[in-house]
Amino acid sequence: MKAQAPQDVERRTIAQHALTVLAGQLAVMAFGVTDTIVAGRYSESALAALSIGAAIFVSVYVSLMGIFQALLPLWAEQRGAGQPQAIGRSLRQAMYLLAAACLLGMAVLLAPDALLRWTDVPPALQREVKAYLSVLAWSLPAALMFRIYSTLNQALGRPQLVTWLQLLSLAVKLPLSIWLTFGGAGMPALGAVGCAWATLVVNYAMLAIALVLLRSQRLYVPLELWRRMERPDWPQLARFARLGIPAGLAILVEVTSFTLMALFVARQGTLASASHQIAANLAALCYMVPLSLAIATSARVSYWRGAGDEAMARRLVFMGLRLAACTGLALASALLLARGSVVHIYTTSPEVAALTASLLAWVAAYHVADAVQTFCIFVLRCYRITVAPLVIYCVLLWGGGLAGGYWLAYGAASGLPAWLHPGTPVPFWASSALALLATALVFSAMVRKVALK
Repeated sequence: MKAQAPQDVERRTIAQHALTVLAGQLAVMAFGVTDTIVAGRYSESALAALSIGAAIFVSVYVSLMGIFQALLPLWAEQRGAGQPQAIGRSLRQAMYLLAAACLLGMAVLLAPDALLRWTDVPPALQREVKAYLSVLAWSLPAALMFRIYSTLNQALGRPQLVTWLQLLSLAVKLPLSIWLTFGGAGMPALGAVGCAWATLVVNYAMLAIALVLLRSQRLYVPLELWRRMERPDWPQLARFARLGIPAGLAILVEVTSFTLMALFVARQGTLASASHQIAANLAALCYMVPLSLAIATSARVSYWRGAGDEAMARRLVFMGLRLAACTGLALASALLLARGSVVHIYTTSPEVAALTASLLAWVAAYHVADAVQTFCIFVLRCYRITVAPLVIYCVLLWGGGLAGGYWLAYGAASGLPAWLHPGTPVPFWASSALALLATALVFSAMVRKVALK
């Protein structure tokens, strides 16, 4: 039998890793899809409250999560260099960052009044949004700790345990969300807040099982994770901060340029908020594909860099970039062709369905650019480049996408052409898609430059 070329072996390894991660990510995304469908079936106001509350929670969670996701290249390099005990030591140090992140995130989620007023969320929705966020605030520590467990497994090239946990949790999340939202068997109907309680229960259940696995699986024995906690290693924590904080802030800018649209759209009414929530949910669902590919590829790129083989790392960068672009185009095309039927899965309202269908053409364009830039920013982290992407995000995504969309929607609404559908979320999606395209082009040039050094 002819031996496979190293690059073919790597392609298969990355594909298997990415598909495994994707299955788990889709299960997690199904949490949001489930909540969106359940809330939409409960009432239009519950869906609007969920849209706003989810936008705030995701902004907080994903930005903090980004700090720990940025440790993936570090742990993968240590694995490539044959230093498993170093992974254990750095993970224990990461617990100090986790404590600070939890305090910061919970403070924001438990006191969102200023943010709700700033974004002009209608007073009728504010009470339910705050109740929703107050529950999710207590689920944040479990969610972040499980993210560290997930990142560790990705760095070790063994994401299967995480994926199985995520798939099994979905089997609990779906009936629990329905029961707590609609009530029954002695439980009162909680509306959108019921979805938050279901999320809290599932997050702590997944964390508990993950801790059992860390104690019992042979995979983790060489890492010596359960040694006594060292005192804070301030030089190492500073290195974590230099890598993780810009990465986390970049994700904050990326996510808020996406999620703050929900808060700005809220002033257009429940119809606009409901249709935007469905479009945003589909965009986030599509995002899981390039995200999974980026995680898998960056783990292998960092592994080979740690092993001292920069040539193999370079080949994997360009192979992954081509694959990200092709899958982005394929998925966007499928979404565009199926948009008429997809929206009816989410809603029974003809008005919401019609407005959502008009958004999905822009969602498709948004996704193509998103696929490329997502892959690029993960690769740039492998080369310890985190500050420049943060600056680019601030200028293009906040300045061009979010601010440009706000101006189109509210500053220039009277002069907009009909195809931009004034008074709807379309101007926000159009502006964001163009800003993300510019971001993808800049990041691609940066990746090419750093990989060819």
